[in-house]
Amino acid sequence: MTALTEPGLFDNELLTCAEAAKALRLSIPTLERMRTTGAGPSFIRLGNGKRSRIAYRRGDLEAWLSANTFTSTQQYPKG
Repeated sequence: MTALTEPGLFDNELLTCAEAAKALRLSIPTLERMRTTGAGPSFIRLGNGKRSRIAYRRGDLEAWLSANTFTSTQQYPKG
């Protein structure tokens, strides 16, 4: 269990970019940059066009954190 949520509770709750950045303790520009490079958590595009909104599922943030959890620096991906 992490600070974001209890297992299974609110996994599909949608968060704004600001809320997701706050939950991950990242700046909004850092989260935006990670989204454009594919390094960040999965996101949802709400609508079509240039002005469509971006949202994050709380469960996707949890999954991304789990996938990026290490016990040693030797476990970091090579590259």
